[in-house]
Amino acid sequence: LRNLSCAGIMDCKKALADANGQLQKALEILQQKGLTSADKKTTRLAKEGLIECYLHTGGKLGAIIEINCETDFVAKQQKFQDLAKNIAMQIAACPAVKYIRTEDIPNEVINLEKNIESSKDDLNKKTEDIKEKIITNRTKKKLAELTLLNQAYIRDPSITVEELIKQHIAILGENIQIRRFQRFELGETQKHN
Repeated sequence: LRNLSCAGIMDCKKALADANGQLQKALEILQQKGLTSADKKTTRLAKEGLIECYLHTGGKLGAIIEINCETDFVAKQQKFQDLAKNIAMQIAACPAVKYIRTEDIPNEVINLEKNIESSKDDLNKKTEDIKEKIITNRTKKKLAELTLLNQAYIRDPSITVEELIKQHIAILGENIQIRRFQRFELGETQKHN
C-alpha cells in the first residue's frame, strides 16, 4: 500500500485497519483522505520538479512543461513523472490552450472576447440584463477553453486537469504546480503565401 500510495507508514496502517485488510479499499480511503487535504497543500512552496516534453508520433507536434513539487524525492517518483508526461500530452492535444489558469489571461484578451460575444446577432432582441448574462456566460466559457487547468483530461474526460493534479497532490502528499508550458507545431510560425 505504501508503494502504491506513497503515503506514510502510519497512514497506510490505519487505512488497512479501516478497510479490514483490503488493499484496494485502503487505497481508496487514503485517496479520499488526501483529496480533502489537497486544497490546503496548494499554498505550500513548490520549487523542485522537472521539465518534461512530449513529442507526438511523426515529430510534427510537441509540448514542453515545467511542473513543480516541493521535494526532489517526489520529483523522482514514477507517478509524478507520469503526471508530467500526461499533462505535456494534454497540452499537445489542445491547440486552443494558451494559459495555465483563468487568472493568467490578460485583460485585453478578456475584453476582446467580451466584444466578440456582445456583437453577435442572436443578442439583438434580448433585454439588457439578459444580454449581459449571456455575454458573461459565453465569455466565461470561452476563457475556460483557453486555460489548461479547466480542460477535460484527455485520458479521463470525467475530470479536469486541475482535478487530476489535486488527485496527485493527495497521492503524493505535496503541492504540485504547473509553472509554464509551450506547445509546438511544425510550421506554425511560418507565413503562408
